[in-house]
Amino acid sequence: MIQIKNYFLKQKIMTKVLISLLPILIFSIYLFGWRVLTVLAVVTAAGILSEYGMMWLINGSKAKVSEALFVTCLLFTLTLPPTVPYWIAVVGIVFGIVFGKGVFGGFGKNIFNPALVGRSLIFISFPAYMTISWTEPFQGFPGGFAQFIRGYETDAVSAATPIGIIASGETVPWLDLISGRVAGSLGETSAILILAAAVYLLVTKTASWRIMLSCMISFSVFSLILFLTSQTPANPLYSLLSGSFLFAAVFMATDPISGPKQDFSRYIYGALIGLLVVVIRNYSLFAEGTTFAVLIANAFVPLLDRHVRTWKARKQVST
Repeated sequence: MIQIKNYFLKQKIMTKVLISLLPILIFSIYLFGWRVLTVLAVVTAAGILSEYGMMWLINGSKAKVSEALFVTCLLFTLTLPPTVPYWIAVVGIVFGIVFGKGVFGGFGKNIFNPALVGRSLIFISFPAYMTISWTEPFQGFPGGFAQFIRGYETDAVSAATPIGIIASGETVPWLDLISGRVAGSLGETSAILILAAAVYLLVTKTASWRIMLSCMISFSVFSLILFLTSQTPANPLYSLLSGSFLFAAVFMATDPISGPKQDFSRYIYGALIGLLVVVIRNYSLFAEGTTFAVLIANAFVPLLDRHVRTWKARKQVST
């Protein structure tokens, strides 16, 4: 008899991340319908096959799929638009698992966040599906709990995202921004649920508060500078609550594998992400720069940790 547990590596810290994401997943179903779960199921199946295949090439019959894979698949799914085609989701997760994780040797050895590696590929390769069309979320009760999806492939109900609205000089109701009843990616709209997840992750000592705090302070400071110098019409608080920045600061930047291990490095790393998001949003062709900001910062992690360790060693010698 096949023992499923023989093929999976359980990790307690990843279980806590999955728990923190559960309310966000449920809310995304309310906003956009039950198709959310079918996308997650397809992504997870493709992710399992991809990781097991890579681990089999490395470890042979001892190959196992890590619980981190389920976190990657859920995070990846929650960054997708509601109407993303299944095949694009599969291409993204397979690329992320194979080239963002597997080629480095598997869990614990990857330099980049695999969910963002996959998202960056499909974001650049299929912009028509990833950036142009957004679905208006359901309102009222039961919302998406009574629907598969709204307007898929027929009479699509499209809407601008908060970032698009703010860039045009208009405003979005505060309550909608905080609650998440706005157009956007599946799990990135509700600021209150993301912040609640952040509290849970911090209380359970699952994520680094240093990274979260430095991300948000850096983003707020540089956004305020641009706002006060009239370089951007976006109110800094509106910008903070819009798009994928909060989601990335809480879940992507704090990835324990691709993030820094040294405390001081975490402050620099978080500040770098906040700065890069502001720069990319305001001075590039991309309205949303969080994916690229985190991946660029990932590339500097080994250098940051090495220099911080060297600096600490020299300090100890001098004292």
